[in-house]
Order: sequence, then structure tokens, then C-alpha cells
Amino acid sequence: MAELKEARVPDIGGHDDVPVIELLVKPGDTVAKDQGLVTLESDKATMEVPAPFSGVIRELKVKLGDTLSEGALVALIEVIEAAAPAPTPAMAPVPAPVVPNPMPVIDTSESAAPVPARAPVAEPGQPGIPPMRFEADAVLPEKVPYASPAVRLFARELGVDLAQVSGSERGGRISKEDVQKYVKAALAGGAAPVAAATVAGGGGGLNLLPWPKVDFSKFGPVESKPLSRIQKISGANLARNWAMIPHVTQHDEADITALEELRVAINAENAKAIAAGKAGKLTMLAFLIKACVAALQKFPTFNASLDGDNLVLKQYFHIGFAADTPNGLVVPVLRDADQKGVAQIAKEMGELAALARDGKLKPEQMQGGCFTISSLGGIGGTKFTPIINAPEVAILGVSKSEIKPVWDGKAFQPKLMLPLSLSYDHRVIDGAAAARFTTYLGQLLADLRRAML
Repeated sequence: MAELKEARVPDIGGHDDVPVIELLVKPGDTVAKDQGLVTLESDKATMEVPAPFSGVIRELKVKLGDTLSEGALVALIEVIEAAAPAPTPAMAPVPAPVVPNPMPVIDTSESAAPVPARAPVAEPGQPGIPPMRFEADAVLPEKVPYASPAVRLFARELGVDLAQVSGSERGGRISKEDVQKYVKAALAGGAAPVAAATVAGGGGGLNLLPWPKVDFSKFGPVESKPLSRIQKISGANLARNWAMIPHVTQHDEADITALEELRVAINAENAKAIAAGKAGKLTMLAFLIKACVAALQKFPTFNASLDGDNLVLKQYFHIGFAADTPNGLVVPVLRDADQKGVAQIAKEMGELAALARDGKLKPEQMQGGCFTISSLGGIGGTKFTPIINAPEVAILGVSKSEIKPVWDGKAFQPKLMLPLSLSYDHRVIDGAAAARFTTYLGQLLADLRRAML
């Protein structure tokens, strides 16, 4: 006996009007429970709408470019109770974006979905195209621009005055692509120097020159390779954060000789349980997260964000960590790290990293971070300057540990030293506070018992 049931959009983290960028099934396809039906792209992440039950797709109620919210009807599925349908071959999972930022992700890539034909966009400087204007210099428009909340957020992050953007969708609605084309046209045309987007606590003019256009093939053979989707998404955030946050990086080293011995010993004790999957392997990053939480508790200014002329001091401790995936770096957020032991932190980190590699991180699993750790210790390097994830005010970079001779007052002793690189927002944190933070963090890593004091 067959029964038609509705497949609707589940909870998608409070997002509204999320566009459909990919159709994963078509009428007549047989799907399994939890198989993806369509892919949505919010301003922070991509996500699949899963089939709530197995069956045959009888009618697809959406098309590319449609915008959906929680509860919207996606498809009608004929549920056949007599047999368990075999799933049709699924399309490759869509990788999660990221960023070195668990904060709102701004996608500057062209949409993967076909869109209605756009009105030609003239280059800046041509008749009819005014110089690019930003919200800092904008005057009150005669009417409110027609755009979704996600597009308004996108424009606000780029500092674009929506009153200057022409909407190409039905009814003059402004899309993300309209904002992108407006910015690209203004920058490519070498219009008059533009004002920088306003940032928390102030703004200013960047006065950027147009990007140089070079025919590289004149000088030798070349190959053109498109940027990955994650590179396009993270690139806009990195450029904004680097340009708008006055970065300073404090470099230091921590003696982790005893901590590494403890880590190796505990993993050896739990070798059988780890092999059987009953226990997680402790990593140095898990100890680092625990130590960073203690340092953030002692220096609360580092666990804060700028909000205009106010500094928001957070009473929770959600730590982001950069996870290396085949599609690029993403930043899952480990929540309430102050309430968890090192073993639980290591276990949850492993689970989040696995989801990141499979492109299955949910938007809420990349949001709410207070402080980020970017560890390159497993690859190499001695120090680097990590870029702060706005609206956080600091980020810790960790490089490869190395045995070094350290003077103990009587003789040189071999010690395992871990390079630390703390980038901080100089509007909030001064050099003395940063030096105290890294010094205290180094003391914790040398002897974690200090965290109990």
C-alpha cells in the first residue's frame, strides 16, 4: 500500500529565505531516509534537506533559485510499506565552508544555481553608475531597499549601501549576486577612492587602487584553475578582517616536556580502549584548549567582542579550532570547554573534525566562538601570524614543537618547546596584556596544575 507524505524543511538554525542551489533528486527517484533532497545555502553554510522517510519522489515542489524557510514544502514522497527502497546514487556531499571564523561567513562566490538573466551592469565611471557608496556615507533613501535579511547582512559586512544597488529579481528584490556585481564593478572600474566599511569602534578610508590586470600568458605557459568554494568564502572574510582589525602578533614559547610525557603515558595506558573505539586519543590540542580556557578566565578581555563603543565580555567559553579538510580549512566550535575535561574535549574534537572532513558540519557547529586556535604543529613551521576571526579579538597560532637546550640556572637541559603566536586586536588589547597572556599560558602548559589555583 502506497501513501503520499510531505517532506518539509527542518530546523535550519533560524535562517529565513535560504536559496536552493542544488537539486539532488528528481521525480521518480527512489530515496532512503535521511538522503539529501536539495541543497540550501545560507549566508553561513550549505546544508542538505534530508528525506524524512524512504520512498519514491512523486513531485518536487521546488526549483533552483527558490528561497525556503523552516517548514517549507520540498517534495511529495510515496512511501511504500511493502519493501524497503534502495537509494539512488547520491550526489557528492556539499563541503561545509569556512573560515577561519566561526562567525557569519560571507560568500562572495557566484551562485552555483542558475539565476534569471541580469540587467547589464555598467562599469563604474560610465554614465548612470555613481561612485561606490558605503553605509558610513549614505544618506537616508526615499524607500527601504527590497532585500532579504541574509542579503542585508551580506551588504552590511561589505559596507555596501543597498540604496545604491539595483535589484534584478522579481519586484526589484536585491540578491546577493546583485551586491557582488556592484562591488566588483566599482573595484574593477577604478572609481574614485571609496570609504572603508564602518567597523566596531570606528572606520576610515582604505583608498585602494584597482587590482592590476596582467596577461600572464605573455611571459610563459599558464594554467587557469578556479578557486574552491571554501577559498572564495573564506577569502572575503580574511581580507575584511586583515584590513579592518589592527593586528599585532605576540610570539612566545612554552615548555611542554612534562605535558607531552603525560599525554603519551595516558594514551599508552588506554591503548586497548583506544584501539577498540571505547576511548579517544588525547592530543596536544585538547590540552591547549583546556589551558586557553584557564587563561581566558584570568584575562577576560581576550574573551570579548567589540560592539560599537562597548566591549562585550562573554561569560561562556566556546573555542574554535581550525580543522584541515580536503576542501580547505573550516573552524568547528567546541562549546562550553570550561565544563569539560581533556578526555571529553579530545573526543568531541574528533567528532567535529570528522564531520568537517565529510562536509556535514551544521551552521550552529561553526557559530558562537569566543577564541580560536590554529595549530600547524603536525605540519611544521616555527611561527606565523594568524588572522583574527571577527568579531573575536584574539587568535592563537601553534607551530611545531622542537627539542631545544634551555638553561635551568646550572646547565642546559633538553626541553620540548612549543612555539605560540598570539594575534590580537590592538583596539582592545595592548602589548603588555598580550605578553602577560602568553606568559601565563606558557606556565599552564608547563604545569597544568596551575589551572586549579
